Amino acid sequence: MSVFAADPHDPVVVRAGDAEQLPEIGHCLLADASASKGALSAHRIQLARGADGAVPHRHDRSSELFFVVDGTLQVLVGPKVITAGSGDFLVIPPRCDHAFRATLESTADALIVITPGIERFDYLRQVARIRRGEADRDSLLAEQHRYDTHFVTSPAW
Repeated sequence: MSVFAADPHDPVVVRAGDAEQLPEIGHCLLADASASKGALSAHRIQLARGADGAVPHRHDRSSELFFVVDGTLQVLVGPKVITAGSGDFLVIPPRCDHAFRATLESTADALIVITPGIERFDYLRQVARIRRGEADRDSLLAEQHRYDTHFVTSPAW
């Protein structure tokens, strides 16, 4: 049996030198949802030892996939924190609270894919502006539905 996409997209090729870098948050922007007609959005994170990647949040409409390329990543998954190392793969389903950061002992390098895709690059650019002191953290609160990134609190984190 063959399965065909209802609305196929052109192949997406992003050359390393062409990817937008957000050094303040250790992100490399690869493909936003518009590049894949909503199939996925993808970015890579490279975090220093103990660096935060994302505060606790959830996505209501998408799964978030993590592939740890190198190092060690601490990931909040629902009520517990797990440690993922080089070569580990995680899929966080919709509506599951999660967060991530590098461990204190190691850097972390991971590929993150969100599917179906969400236009998230403007969200990540805003996070970088916040880290630079150019915007207030509360500026993201009104945008939670737009980016399907809903902030939560977690006693485990």
